[in-house]
Amino acid sequence: MSYCSAIERMQPESRKELHKNYHDNHYGFPIHNDNELFGRLVMEINQAGLSWETILKKEEGFRNAYDNFDIQKVACYTEEDRARLLADPGIIRNKLKVNAAIENAKTIIELQKEFGSFEKWLEHHHPKTLEEWMKLFKKTFKFTGGEIVNEFLMSIGFLKGAHAEGCEINGKILKEKPMWLVE
Repeated sequence: MSYCSAIERMQPESRKELHKNYHDNHYGFPIHNDNELFGRLVMEINQAGLSWETILKKEEGFRNAYDNFDIQKVACYTEEDRARLLADPGIIRNKLKVNAAIENAKTIIELQKEFGSFEKWLEHHHPKTLEEWMKLFKKTFKFTGGEIVNEFLMSIGFLKGAHAEGCEINGKILKEKPMWLVE
């Protein structure tokens, strides 16, 4: 069952609205801002082992805790910041995931220096199969397994499959020319 059809079956309405907002306005749409790309990666990493609904409910908490996903700020986090994050009930308090966010911010800064932006680094490596992307992410980033890489790339328009072909949102995404159209 696709995410598109699963939303229609959801109860109660508040739960449905949470997912519908993400489905209709974010999932699969290209992102051109490095901080937002980093934020999506942080959220996908934190979803590992949990439901996406848990992450969506905590999105504001993640934004607050990680300085609105400002890569430069997160890369400079200290041990005190790590302790603050691990004590923050507004996010997922997992040491490996917190460390991955900080280390991945540092990695993205290096990619920005070499390629101009995180987005340009992604574009430089496009197109790749999921398996090729998984190897690249595993070599480049912390805490990026296959499902995380797949969902991250689908959610930002680099891999096809975010929406059912008949979904009206898929048509809106096509107008924004996601990278998977350029294969």
